[in-house]
Amino acid sequence: MQNLTEKLTRLGAIALLAGAAVSAQNQSGQPLVVTATNAASNQLLVYNTRAQLIQTVSTQGQGGVSGNAGGIAVHDQQIAVVNFGSKSVSLFTQEGNAFKVMRIIPAASSPVSVAFGNDHLYILGTTTIESHQMYGNEINTNPDGMARLFKADGSAAQVGVVENQLVISEKGTPGAIVAGSSGNGVIETVNLSATGAISGGTVREVAGSLNAPFGLATRGNDAYVTIAHANEISLVRNDAVLTITGSGTQNAPCWVALDGPFLFSSNSSVDT
Repeated sequence: MQNLTEKLTRLGAIALLAGAAVSAQNQSGQPLVVTATNAASNQLLVYNTRAQLIQTVSTQGQGGVSGNAGGIAVHDQQIAVVNFGSKSVSLFTQEGNAFKVMRIIPAASSPVSVAFGNDHLYILGTTTIESHQMYGNEINTNPDGMARLFKADGSAAQVGVVENQLVISEKGTPGAIVAGSSGNGVIETVNLSATGAISGGTVREVAGSLNAPFGLATRGNDAYVTIAHANEISLVRNDAVLTITGSGTQNAPCWVALDGPFLFSSNSSVDT
């Protein structure tokens, strides 16, 4: 247990570099942790599970995103990283045990979050959500579906994939989350076609005025969305909030991850 605790502590420190970290594997099947610097000259950082930096590679784009989640996504041997400042997404693939940029995908608005699913890459920008079809290791740089966000005020936080839909959070307060700010965010969904493309071009509001919906994790048809300023996590299914759970003594839940029957959250204001 001590070894696991130490490992999680080290990997947590990695995650703080860019507010997002995801797991990947090298071609030998060894687990890796990847994150990004989010700096003016954005870079992908690749770590092993001993928290040792083993590769640094330019995204060929500019960082600068804040108040977001899910800025990196992994699918098989591919990694997508948002370049907020240059309005693009970098798609990495493996060559041997190293990652290289395979494609730069332009985004309709400055990207804050990405997700893979249904043979598509979904890009959430400050005002738009778009879908790009994948063909194995190739991806169409032109979107096959797009919709304008419900608020489209620059406060978009994260996108996740559920059955036949995308779930999106918009905090409602652009910039950094500040405790005590008014609750005017929204959770929203947009339908997907049978092929996985964004369909209809219209997003729907799931719930009314919320106090900074932020990070989310999805599984099957369920989405678990943190309501950061209200210290809550909402279970969303079929365009409805089914359950709201308080975070107890831990305040400002932001990023969340699922593992088996457990949901883990990072709680920004109390550093837990």
